Amino acid sequence: MSRAVWKGPFVDPSLIKKVEKLKNQTNKAPIKTWSRKSTIIPEFVGHSFLIHNGKKFIPIKISEEMVGHKLGEFSPTRQFSGHTPADKKAAQESTAAAPTTDAAKAAAPKPKEGSSDVKK
Repeated sequence: MSRAVWKGPFVDPSLIKKVEKLKNQTNKAPIKTWSRKSTIIPEFVGHSFLIHNGKKFIPIKISEEMVGHKLGEFSPTRQFSGHTPADKKAAQESTAAAPTTDAAKAAAPKPKEGSSDVKK
């Protein structure tokens, strides 16, 4: 269920304070935050954030396209390590049994057009 429109987007008050403080500075250091549920607002555009994913901080530079999304959407919490070796072996066996490449199709013998096997 989404947030009520009349309430407006949720932004952690500490984030707003930090962005306001950095607005006047020329050297903008990244803002470190654990608030993944905060919505990105237009005031955040151009700032860098370090968003915690549960283990480490992921550096993110906020752009115009990110406005309206949550900070947590840009800091994945799970890392895909690949499929199991058994799945890889099964995939290799199935591709070896049925060649699907153009080179394999070209290497297959073609029937002669003028052969007597063709029905008239």
